[in-house]
Parts: sequence; structure tokens; C-alpha cells
Amino acid sequence: QLQLVESGGGLVQPGGSLTLSCTAPGYNLDYYAIGWFRQAPGKGREGISCITRTGGTASVDPVKGQFTISRDFAKNTIYLQMNNLTPGDTALYYCAARPSTVLACTGPTWKREDYESDYWGYWGQGTQVTVSS
Repeated sequence: QLQLVESGGGLVQPGGSLTLSCTAPGYNLDYYAIGWFRQAPGKGREGISCITRTGGTASVDPVKGQFTISRDFAKNTIYLQMNNLTPGDTALYYCAARPSTVLACTGPTWKREDYESDYWGYWGQGTQVTVSS
């Protein structure tokens, strides 16, 4: 069973940066599209960015220019580089995986019908990001 593990969260001051990591110990992620999601207190889960098996990316408009997704196949790891963080970015951040088909993660804008679909069947436990002074 594919299990994802996120890391890299923490407490950061406004304007700061963090890089989150997503991996799957003992499991090859090469054939999966990977998405990053977040859920803030009292709010629903929202998609942020995704990346396909060939490195294509898509992001939701609010994070374009602020967050960057990438993947390192050699390390079997997907990253989310987050810059210029604000208190509004405080949330539990998750990564998820789905089979990388032609319908998955088509960019440049990540479509709601994709990030809300049930195809994202594998999830990590999340890593907390808190932005506060």
C-alpha cells in the first residue's frame, strides 16, 4: 500500500520561506502525479499545486508566483517551495498521489474538478505550517 510522508513544516515568521517534502518510503512514485493540498483551521481542504510523472505542473491562481512544486526522481521526493509566507498560509499541508494520466494535473491552472476528484487516493498525514510573528 502506497503511503506518503510529508516533512518540512514548522513555525516561520511572515515573509519567510519553507520547503515541504513528500516521499513514499519503499515505493516508487515515478508513475504518479503528486499534489499538494492544505487545510486551514475551520476551512475545507484546498488544492495548491500538482506535478505529473513527466514534470508538468499546475497551480491554483492564489499561489502562483509564491509556491513552486518540483520533483526529484532520484530521491523519490516531491517538494513544495513556499516563499513570502503570510499568516493566511497557516494550515496543515498534505501531499497526495494519483495515477498520472492525461487528465491528471493539466496546467497551468489546476482545475477544481481534478483536485477535488476521488482519484487522489493516497494521502499522507500532513505537516503543519504556522506563519506567525
